[in-house]
Amino acid sequence: MGERYLKSIRLLAECMQAFERLSGRHVRESGLTHAQFDIIATLGNTPGMPYKELGERTLITKGTLTGVIERLEQKGLVMRERSTLDARSWFIRLTPRGEQAFRDVFPRVISRGGAVFAHYTEADYAELERVLARLKSVIDASPESTPS
Repeated sequence: MGERYLKSIRLLAECMQAFERLSGRHVRESGLTHAQFDIIATLGNTPGMPYKELGERTLITKGTLTGVIERLEQKGLVMRERSTLDARSWFIRLTPRGEQAFRDVFPRVISRGGAVFAHYTEADYAELERVLARLKSVIDASPESTPS
């Protein structure tokens, strides 16, 4: 099992790295980092969301999220407001400039990334999603995947 496991995990990691290089190039062309784009894409078409929810819905670690939001604030793309329900928490929303960045950048990045999968059929997507969902549930069910 060891050799087979390592071969599969390496292939998975190589796919993820290649996809991040591809999408990262398109994101950088827009003057954003991958993490900044993730936040803008997550907030796009929403009225905003609490900091905690934003952290749960993005692929950014909790420790990195604050710095990324601060840099987006400095660029004038997001704003933080104290929650009206809990003064200890923040509500994050796109500014008008951030909304414009979302409208400009998101379709381009999705279109360019989607072009890589242009030959995929609905059956291909269904199979990929089935295999990845199964892998995720195996990982999530592992005792090592629970936070300490």
